Formats: sequence, C-alpha cells, structure tokens
Amino acid sequence: MIVIVDYGLGNLGSIKNMLQFIGFEAIISSDKDQISSANKLILPGVGSFDQGMMNLNERELIPVLNQRVLVDCVPILGICLGMQLFGRKSEEGTLPGLSWVDQESKKLDPQVRRLFPVPHLGWEYVSFTKTHSELLKGFDEETKFYFAHSYYVSCNNREEVILEAEYIHPFDAAIQKGHIAGVQFHPEKSHNYGMQLLTNFVSGF
Repeated sequence: MIVIVDYGLGNLGSIKNMLQFIGFEAIISSDKDQISSANKLILPGVGSFDQGMMNLNERELIPVLNQRVLVDCVPILGICLGMQLFGRKSEEGTLPGLSWVDQESKKLDPQVRRLFPVPHLGWEYVSFTKTHSELLKGFDEETKFYFAHSYYVSCNNREEVILEAEYIHPFDAAIQKGHIAGVQFHPEKSHNYGMQLLTNFVSGF
C-alpha cells in the first residue's frame, strides 16, 4: 500500500492522480494505522518549513514516521517541502527538522532577485552525480523537471546527492540515503519525466 502522508500541506490529489494515471493505487491519509501498514510512503509539501513541522507535530505523525522510516526502513519519497523536512533545519524557520538526512535548507540568494525571480518556477535540466540509483532508472542527460521553490536543500554528505540543478547557483535537486529519497522538483508536474521517477520509486526502489 502506498500512503501519501496528509499533514495539511501539499499537492496531495495531484500526486495521487499521477500515480493512478501510471497504474498505481495510493491513498491520502494522516491515519497512523494506515501509515503503519504502508510499504511505500510519500511526504509531499508546499509551504513553509516551520508550518510543515508544526503540522506533523500537531497530528502526532512524527513518532510513527520515525518508526516506519528509521526502524522499519520503509522507502519514502519526499517532494519539495517534504524533502526539506528530512533535514536538520532551514533558514526559513527556527524549528528543527526530522533530521533523517544531514542537510539543511537555504534561501535562494536574495542579492540577485532582480536578475532571477524568486520563487524559482519552471523547468530545469538536471545533472547526475550518481548513476546507480534505482530512482534514476531510464533517465538520460536530457532529463528535466518542473521546480517551484524559494529554498533549496544543501546536503552535507555529497555521497547522498544524486541529482543537481542550477538556478542562480547550483543546488541539490535530489538526494538518496538508502531507502530515503527526496526531490526538490515536482514529479506530479513533470509530465513523462515525473511519471518515470514515480514509477521507479513505486516499482523498483
């Protein structure tokens, strides 16, 4: 069972619809029993870092997510804010993150806003730093994804970075730490590229 974790933020319906379109059934849920029964988890997110952590805490979802991800080693995919919440902290707020990955989120450089609009909205090509990840199966050097963000992840362990992109400056577009994966872009808005990535996550990751 694929569970898209509902903590009050994110394009939940769009992700579910994309999964259904490519042949996979998923449920949107904040029910701890359903999360405990999932064999794949997706943590989406659109919004602020602190609000995301507050919502997870208010719904008492952090203990069950820690159990499923850190103890049971259930594969999880974080999307946009969801990926950022995997880290230790963010320049966007003051609350600690989930701390599953040694990373932090930083603001796209405000000094060059007049040249590069923030938030960053649009398609960008990605470059591969790893080629052995099952998440990247079927992609080539012409791969691109749709981004919508004002903050980006900076991963301290460069071995856990699998994709990079550039807007204003290079940034980490996707990370993987074992069964924990995160993407800064939106696969549900990335057409065939997003379909391939979600297929890889569900069927082979």
